[in-house]
Amino acid sequence: MSPMIELLRFRTAWPLLLVLMVGVVGCAVNPVTGQRQFVLFSESQEIQMGREADRDIVANLGLYEDEELEALIREMGARMAAGSERPDLPWTFRIVDDPTVNAFALPGGFVYFTRGILAHFTSEAELAGVLGHEIGHVTARHGITRVSRAQVAQIGLGVGMVLAPELQPFGEAAGVGLQLLFLRNSREDERQADDLGVRYMYQEGYDPRELSGVFAMLARASGAQDGDRIPGFLSTHPDPLERRDRILQQVETSGLELGATRVGRASYLRLLDGLVFGTNPREGYFEGDRFLHPELAFELRFPQGWRTVNARHQVQGVSPQEDAVLILSLSDAASAAGARDAFLRQAGLIEERRWSESVSGLPAAWGQFRITSEHATFRGVVAYVEYGERLFQLLGYSHFGVWEGRRDAVIAAVRSFGEVTDPSVLGVEPRRIEVVELPREMSLEAFLSDYPSSIPDETVAVINQLETGDVIPAGTLLKRVVGGPN
Repeated sequence: MSPMIELLRFRTAWPLLLVLMVGVVGCAVNPVTGQRQFVLFSESQEIQMGREADRDIVANLGLYEDEELEALIREMGARMAAGSERPDLPWTFRIVDDPTVNAFALPGGFVYFTRGILAHFTSEAELAGVLGHEIGHVTARHGITRVSRAQVAQIGLGVGMVLAPELQPFGEAAGVGLQLLFLRNSREDERQADDLGVRYMYQEGYDPRELSGVFAMLARASGAQDGDRIPGFLSTHPDPLERRDRILQQVETSGLELGATRVGRASYLRLLDGLVFGTNPREGYFEGDRFLHPELAFELRFPQGWRTVNARHQVQGVSPQEDAVLILSLSDAASAAGARDAFLRQAGLIEERRWSESVSGLPAAWGQFRITSEHATFRGVVAYVEYGERLFQLLGYSHFGVWEGRRDAVIAAVRSFGEVTDPSVLGVEPRRIEVVELPREMSLEAFLSDYPSSIPDETVAVINQLETGDVIPAGTLLKRVVGGPN
């Protein structure tokens, strides 16, 4: 069993352990400030936590493969980290395959950019600023401090869920890595990371003023995000415009020599050509309440009005009242009946009924059950459907008292699972960024007209950091987005 899992299971022995740990590591020194800092974990424990969380992040979000972008981030990050207060950490820099606009860092030196935020940067300097900011969170030990405080408050890291935590006794729980993303930094931590980001990017020769523009972009992008698997940048990084102004004021009064600093706009934008933008429909996408998966050629209709998320290993829906959930995932069992029977044999689960009923003409085995968890009693239904060479699990349940009111909607959704044959669905491709060099001076409106995109004009303006009425010089590189679902 891993040290991290052992760590997450020690809550019953917490009072004694707290007394011991506060005396041992509770008075650590912040590597950045030199001041005392409340941390319950040694550096080796912090690194181990980061490694465990990194495996979870990679498994749940997946990595986006782009050799040139990866090389830029890895090399820039390695140089910054080498000049930081914690150069000896096992620094790791990754691009996760997620459309959300975000960047984040985990304890121990693990830093991530979503492809969504990379699509919104317009220069190497902006990338460097956010990279420095995230490195700053690690060097100042912000993440491990948040974990320490969460443990003291007995919040734990094993109880949170990305979606409806109280409703997932059977579903795939959010792992350590994803849960860490929901432990917010304090305002003071964010300001300190901003200051460190300015310092680190300047040390690498980049213009620190470019970091201020990132926050203006993020304020606009927060209303146009496409994706819901992880929190967006602004859900954990508040007050972007105030921080923009603060950074500009800091740079103006710092006396930094800015004449030789670089921005790297054209070199960065050329790397974005072909980058997947938004949700990749090949991995499944929603049309209203209808979920379509081109690669696996199936569809599922969730109850109307339910909040839905397409995670990497499962699709989830939660009722508007957050009292019922439906989860679709793959099963590795050999048959529908065998999988159903094994599910109903779980300890603590009470079988109410089992039956066989095809789903859209596909062989399926059903079961209805009841179970009492630590906090509540649930009732639900599970169906295993054989489709091609795969076995799908469809699991729906709710709090005991509302099941009768949710049962029909859940079962109707399960029965909607079926094959997709529409060529327009099966052949759909993702939207991608196309970089255009303007042949002449033109306004933003003229660019939008001459080079139309498959996303709203406002989103095109956001990813180019332009405003209505802006006039762009000839030779400027701009981003448009092409392709995608009709």
